[in-house]
Amino acid sequence: MSYLNPLVLDNGVQYVKDHGNRLYICSAEPADYAGVAAVALGLKNTPALSAPADRSPSGRKVTVSAITDGAVSANGDASHWALVDTVNSRLLAAKALDAVLAVNNGDTFQLPAFDIGIPGPA
Repeated sequence: MSYLNPLVLDNGVQYVKDHGNRLYICSAEPADYAGVAAVALGLKNTPALSAPADRSPSGRKVTVSAITDGAVSANGDASHWALVDTVNSRLLAAKALDAVLAVNNGDTFQLPAFDIGIPGPA
């Protein structure tokens, strides 16, 4: 049987919680921190992230709270989100949105809450 102590998993998602200080909506998935600038359509500074919690069916996760007041900075179709650590210039996580979001410069964007997780051992 495989096993990972919950502390191993928590430290991974805890890093996301402690350092993820800006969330972008993007027109494509960025490959790295520098790539975010080329695809960013808007941002939310200091998104709220939960403490590490159990992930179903196994592993650990943090939850990004719903965003209701993200600032749109360019026209386009947002297809991904990207969570970054601006202090250390790191892309921490990125994923496709559940649905493409058409946005216009100067508007606000909304996203439902979502999880970032690490699965438990197989």
